Amino acid sequence: MQDILSKYQTVLEADVTTWFEVGQVSDFLENSGACIKYKDKQIAVYNFTRTGKWYACQNMCPHKMENVLALGMIGDKDDIPKVACPMHKKNFSLEDGSNLGGEDYKIATYPVKIEGGNVYIGFSD
Repeated sequence: MQDILSKYQTVLEADVTTWFEVGQVSDFLENSGACIKYKDKQIAVYNFTRTGKWYACQNMCPHKMENVLALGMIGDKDDIPKVACPMHKKNFSLEDGSNLGGEDYKIATYPVKIEGGNVYIGFSD
């Protein structure tokens, strides 16, 4: 299990070596998630218009190892933007990937930028 998760590591904007174009802003529904693939990673992308921000994280929920987070509900908990796994309702921060229920599970997060109407996710290859 840890081998599968090891390919997902949080990337800070300062550490980005590659900005990968994932589509145009109009390709993504508002306040919803979509899944893209980068190399061997599935990444969930969210256009969270309530906060005016975009987020990206691993699509795999570490609880049951299912690629479902792009289908999760987004919202906030104590003003922290979050995604809830659609299968078992584990809540993860979209800002730092922490588990908002206090459990050991954590997800990787990635920076997102919008330029010229295009959406880019940052990776550190």
